[in-house]
Amino acid sequence: MATGWAGDDAVQQQIDATVEDAVQRARRRLATGPGRETCEECEAPIPLARQQAVAGVRLCVACQEAADAEEQAHAGYNRRGSKDSQLR
Repeated sequence: MATGWAGDDAVQQQIDATVEDAVQRARRRLATGPGRETCEECEAPIPLARQQAVAGVRLCVACQEAADAEEQAHAGYNRRGSKDSQLR
């Protein structure tokens, strides 16, 4: 299969870069510092088990799920994996 100017490991480099981007994005989202006893959004109490399990917890489960869904809706498009970006 002809690969044009791409090197033999171009696909693996693309996969590695996509995974590294996702890891960096996840690390930036990690909360730091002391957690809260009540949710920042709705002021609902955060259970002790969640406080102990999630360092720096700021949101209750319901608000965290809503925030995750909102972020997923605006997650953007992976340009590295886009066929169009490879044609330009």
